[in-house]
Amino acid sequence: MKKIISLLAIISILISCKEEVVKKPNRLMEKEVMVDIMYDLSLLEAIRLENPMSLDTFKINPKKYIYKKYKIDSLQFAQNIAYYASDYEEYANIVAQLEDRFTKKKAEITALIKAEAKKNKNKKKKPVVKPVSPTTKLIDSLEINQRKRL
Repeated sequence: MKKIISLLAIISILISCKEEVVKKPNRLMEKEVMVDIMYDLSLLEAIRLENPMSLDTFKINPKKYIYKKYKIDSLQFAQNIAYYASDYEEYANIVAQLEDRFTKKKAEITALIKAEAKKNKNKKKKPVVKPVSPTTKLIDSLEINQRKRL
């Protein structure tokens, strides 16, 4: 009996001690929206790291662009990131969705690049030759120069 009571006491303590590490934000964004935001931010950061002048040329600040696109503010974004990151399983699921999305997009782009390369390769192999009609007279360049002299 003492073992059962002590076991129940331990279980109730463990259950009651489970607190939310981060409180749920008042304006919680859906998980799909967070995936979209994180995807866009990842792309913008990759562009900035690959070619820093590209974003500077168009005066694009990645975070301000995201805030404007998704109609959120920095506080809402920070609270939502912290909330989703506090739940490891949920955050791992979001990261897995991002990885899948990047993998699919990479496959699409690779296929487009290969198709374009094949298209350009075929154009180079087949030179465009206009057929000569039988009524057209072929004139030698020497003959043209002789005519100019006369």
